[in-house]
Amino acid sequence: MKVLLDIKDSKVPFVMELLKNLAFVKAKPVNKEKAQLIAEIKEAVEELKLVKAGKKKARNAEDFLNEI
Repeated sequence: MKVLLDIKDSKVPFVMELLKNLAFVKAKPVNKEKAQLIAEIKEAVEELKLVKAGKKKARNAEDFLNEI
């Protein structure tokens, strides 16, 4: 399982050292841009699941392209 943590900058060294001492955990830092991208992709996937479940209406692709 993968877990994304949001840790205060001043506490990162402590948490990383703690995680390194756990044999069953592999940890590597992720920069803010990559973390933001991961969050946005997750949000998009959740939105797509809602559309597929019929709980949210999808937009027409042509309307979307005209908007951007």
